[in-house]
Amino acid sequence: MDISKERKNLSEARRIVVKIGTSSITDKRSRLDPGKVGKLVEETMRLRARGKEVIIVSSGAIGAGVGRINLERRPRKMPSLQAAAAVGQGVLMQVYSKYFGEYEQPVAQMLLTGEDFTKPKRYQNFKHTLATLLKWGVVPIVNENDCVEVEEIRLGDNDTLSAHVTIGSKADLLVILSDVGGLYRGYPKKGKRGDLIRTIKRVTRGVEQLASRNFRGFGGMRTKIRAAKMVTKAGIPVVIANGEEKNVLERVMSGEEIGTLFLSERRKK
Repeated sequence: MDISKERKNLSEARRIVVKIGTSSITDKRSRLDPGKVGKLVEETMRLRARGKEVIIVSSGAIGAGVGRINLERRPRKMPSLQAAAAVGQGVLMQVYSKYFGEYEQPVAQMLLTGEDFTKPKRYQNFKHTLATLLKWGVVPIVNENDCVEVEEIRLGDNDTLSAHVTIGSKADLLVILSDVGGLYRGYPKKGKRGDLIRTIKRVTRGVEQLASRNFRGFGGMRTKIRAAKMVTKAGIPVVIANGEEKNVLERVMSGEEIGTLFLSERRKK
């Protein structure tokens, strides 16, 4: 298989899901960083200008709430995390709306729970609403409803959420942005770079064992690998990359060897 060709084929993706991790839009104090949001909005609009449809799955509500209430540190107890998320959801959308508004780009918020993917009627409603938003040229901004979904806050399940959204929307590509450059053999720490794996042909048990929780963020690499496994089995490639890289989305779409590419295991239905 010509791996470089597989990278170049990413440019043909028309519908792209971009999962933005908490660390990609917050600062070291776990507070929302509007500048980071603005950077990713600018990159999203460059893809839109090329005729791409973009669906954003965004974390960061808790960080936005922490900053809005001016808490000294991120809460640890579940009720406080949920309350911070309740405050932060509006703030997060306000910031997204501000930056997308500079391009006169309408956005929509979609707050989902696990039942939206397990109950057939609700799953159909989700898919129909999403399809209509895309038809109207709106950029959907999806998040799990942190206020009621305990598991999301505890496990960082927005990775799995992005997998469900990718499959349900029949997207052509999932890009997961975090604070690491991809999947490593030996994670970089104490100045060591680690060995970045550029391409994964199939998510095997060995690949899953490479995952680690040793970086900032809820889900760690394990949930990202789990999401990649779900999506690639559905016939859709996945890229995990560092959200702070300059022009990261354009570089992924241009076929540059940035991050880790997980190849689809079969043709998308």
